[in-house]
Amino acid sequence: MAALAAAAPVKILLVDDQPGRLLTYRTILEPLGEELVEAHSGVEALKRLMEDEYAVILLDVNMPLMDGFETAAMIHQHPRFENTPIIFVTAVNLSDLDRLRGYKLGAVDYVMVPVIPEIMRTKVSVLAELYRKRRQLQVLNSSLEAAHVALQQEKALELEQLNASLRQANAELELRNRELQAENRERIRAEARLREADQRKDEFLATLAHELRNPLAPLQNALAVRRLREPGDQDPLFAMMERQLSLLVRMIEDLLDIARITRGKFTLRRGSTTLQDVVSAAVDTARPLIEQGGHALELRLPEAPIRLEADHARLAQVFANLLNNAAKYSDPGGRIELGARESDDGIEAWVSDAGIGLAPEQIEVVFEMFRQVDTTVERSRGGLGIGLTLVQRLVEMHGGTVQVHSDGLGRGCTFRIRLPSVDGVLDTPVEPSRPAIAVSPTARRVLVVDDNHDSADTLAMMLRLLGHEPQVLYDPAAVEDAVASFEPEIVFLDLGMPGRSGYEVARALRERGGARPTIVAVTGWGQPEDRQRTTQAGFDHHLVKPPDIQAVIDICRQGAHPFAEDLAHDG
Repeated sequence: MAALAAAAPVKILLVDDQPGRLLTYRTILEPLGEELVEAHSGVEALKRLMEDEYAVILLDVNMPLMDGFETAAMIHQHPRFENTPIIFVTAVNLSDLDRLRGYKLGAVDYVMVPVIPEIMRTKVSVLAELYRKRRQLQVLNSSLEAAHVALQQEKALELEQLNASLRQANAELELRNRELQAENRERIRAEARLREADQRKDEFLATLAHELRNPLAPLQNALAVRRLREPGDQDPLFAMMERQLSLLVRMIEDLLDIARITRGKFTLRRGSTTLQDVVSAAVDTARPLIEQGGHALELRLPEAPIRLEADHARLAQVFANLLNNAAKYSDPGGRIELGARESDDGIEAWVSDAGIGLAPEQIEVVFEMFRQVDTTVERSRGGLGIGLTLVQRLVEMHGGTVQVHSDGLGRGCTFRIRLPSVDGVLDTPVEPSRPAIAVSPTARRVLVVDDNHDSADTLAMMLRLLGHEPQVLYDPAAVEDAVASFEPEIVFLDLGMPGRSGYEVARALRERGGARPTIVAVTGWGQPEDRQRTTQAGFDHHLVKPPDIQAVIDICRQGAHPFAEDLAHDG
């Protein structure tokens, strides 16, 4: 059968609306010995194709009603003829775009008129032979298929069983796909809920900090009052209360800092400083906890100053957090080392201890927020689990990296910080240290407005001990009358009061005539946007509760000066 298929002539469809050309095609192609079928239009060609199968189509381009391009398009739209080769015949010199159009419609070649017989005969014979070989291959495939029928019958039962298993597997897979799609939809909803919860968490942290600062304000004011009354008092309980209150304030600030960094609202106040100054400030901050644990702190710093372009306070916070961490997770009487060196690659600093150490799996998660590596009750070290997260985020904001290494549990830890070097001298000066607390020589009339009686009374007591003349007002609606009768030089004004906010009071005071008092916001809200809002409302200063006593002294001594954050207590 294959031999017969190879020897049998194939059918060639000649399509042209001009009988003379059809006769020419026939004359040229008859020596090939193939069966030539004529069609005088595109419509007739389509009819012929529906009746039989053709090895090749010789198709005139320019025909009335339906030209060659349209005919070719309709031919190749039919699944049976989508692979049937077409040779376009044209007497018109086609452009490249026309040729490209023909090739897209399935043309395999072009023949120009006047026709060169040898060229047309060769092209058609090649395509006819290809069709013949393809038909022969089809016959051979049919023979092979017949040869395998017996084997297929023997394997039919086995295949049917396999197909049944596949159908069951496909059904299970489809069911699993539907489950996965449902899980994916639920995951998307969960992510949306998590984002919403994260936003609510940030809002909650800001509100929590505000609400916690309000009761802390009278406590710190009361401690300041006692310190002013008895400056030489060495009562250890008093010192303990000051330390614990400072710890509470620091924890609140850490919560807000991490929330602001996470939301991308945290900015550094860069300036020229030295690593030695930063470390000195950090040691001062961490010293109470180090001394409480009886630890020995060893500093290994170069004698030559190592210059930094950094936020002095925040970088000091980084090292203070690492020192506090080392002190907390070391047994009493431990050894802590803080060292640094400068190289061509930048600045490297480290804090090492001989404390409880870290397991390999703990090293991977030690910088995660709210993660504490030692959570057992008998070894609880306290804290919120955000100190190291702040370290990592603040170091990265300074363009550096932080890594931790530990040889295992009970073998201590080493935190290494790498920071970029600074070339040359920077214009911005190092942030100056604050002067020691001193009583102002000038007594001022001060109005304290706060609906929280404890906060207002303790602040007034502190002002009175500083040598000023304070007056307390709990009702914000009576501020204008109090200002008119008392004529204060300075007004300490709470923001969140019922019935009338501090913003409204400040605007009203700015709009009234007469002497212009210095207006100081005293509030639990301390974010940059809060400071900007108080500036716009007409405040001269912004103090975060609990207010720093030195900031209060500076304001009372100097009176009104530009709105500055350096007088705001940052914890």
